[in-house]
Formats: sequence, C-alpha cells, structure tokens
Amino acid sequence: MIRLDAATVLLQWAVGGSFFLWFTTSRHHVSAGYGWLLRITYAVIALGGVAAAFATEVIAAREGCAIVFAAISLVTLRRKNVNLDIVAPVVGAVGMVIGAVAAADGAGDTVVSLLRVVVGAAFLGAVSDAMLLGHWYLVQPGMPRKTLNELVTVVIWLLPFEVIAMLLPTGMFSVITGTVDDGWDGTLGWFWIACAITTCALGFVTRAALKEKSYSAVMAATGLMYLAILTAFGTDLVARAVLA
Repeated sequence: MIRLDAATVLLQWAVGGSFFLWFTTSRHHVSAGYGWLLRITYAVIALGGVAAAFATEVIAAREGCAIVFAAISLVTLRRKNVNLDIVAPVVGAVGMVIGAVAAADGAGDTVVSLLRVVVGAAFLGAVSDAMLLGHWYLVQPGMPRKTLNELVTVVIWLLPFEVIAMLLPTGMFSVITGTVDDGWDGTLGWFWIACAITTCALGFVTRAALKEKSYSAVMAATGLMYLAILTAFGTDLVARAVLA
C-alpha cells in the first residue's frame, strides 16, 4: 500500500503551483507582483514540507531538492526573465519523485505512487493558482479573462486523470466496495466521489461566470475557486489518506 507523506504532499503542491506560475507568466503579461506572491508562497510551502519531514521521516535527497526549490524561487523574485520560473519546479519535481518512490511498497505500487503524485501536483497547483490569479484581478483589473479561464480549463481537464489515478488498484473502488476499511463504513469513499463531482461542477460554473461582462463576475469566479480548492484537496488527499 501507499503511505501518505505530508512532506511529499507539500512539495508536490509547491511544484504544481510553481509550474503553473511559469505556465501563466510565459503566455500572458502579468505584473511582477503576482510572480513575487506565488514564488514566496510556494517557497514557504516547500520549506513547510521540509519541516514536516524532520517531524516524521527525513529523506535527504527529497528535502535537499525542496530546499533548492525554495532557494531558486526566492532568488528569482526580481528576475524579469519569466522563463526562469520553470527551473524551480523542475528541481522540485525530482524531490517529489524521490518521495513517491520511497512511499511505495513494490514495483506495482511505485508506478501508481508516481502517477498519483505527478497528477496530484498538477491538479492541486492549477486549482491553487486559479484562485490566486482571480484575486490578482483586484490589483491588475485590466488582465484579459482568458488568463484565468485557461487555468480553470486546465483544472477541468486534469480532474479525470486525478480520478483515474485514485481508482487504480489498490484504489477507491476497494474503499467503496468495503475491501479497504476506511474506518467509517465506506463513508469516506462516497465523500471522495462527492468531492470529485463538486470540483467538476465548480469548474464549469466558474467558466460560465467568466462569460459575464461585469467585473463582479471575476470575483464570483474567484470565490468559486476557493470552494474548488477545498473539494480538489478532498479529491486528492482523502483518497491518499484512506489508501495509506
């Protein structure tokens, strides 16, 4: 079985968020402050993963990558070349993979563990950046809505991959059928399904809100992304915790 490791979870969140920072800034003009906000945020999250590792189990290579990830994120704060934003997630991804391999028991688990960590990083990173970018419209209201719409679309496209990754054996089917005991008579399995369905619904409702012309529609979309973060984390972390 696969163990849920807080250090790896925090690193994957930081890597995914940092990757989609690069995805956004390399395609659109977003003010420098947005980059500063996200680089600092994800550097802190990565270092939080290191702290969690020292409280549980240290994997030197993973923690080393997390520290380098944070250092690169902070060093590039004032860099005007946004293409450098890809460096930090690449380094962090190495540590994330090391953590995924260490959490697996056997070759079959290793493949599933890697898939869940990689897809989860992208999924959690995209939904987090969508919420943060929505807030940034308060600072830079002239940004085209296409910028936010792209991230919301990415969340919608990634959701099926996230669900499939969690259904792979031993997966959430086993929780729903009772083969794996969640300690709540299968309730957490149904809660996971509800989180996945709600995340999907929130994604499509957010895209519909962004079609409205009023500025308040962007703020409504941001609020919906707040809810989507909760359900997205439920989709990822509840499954991984139950299957640990």
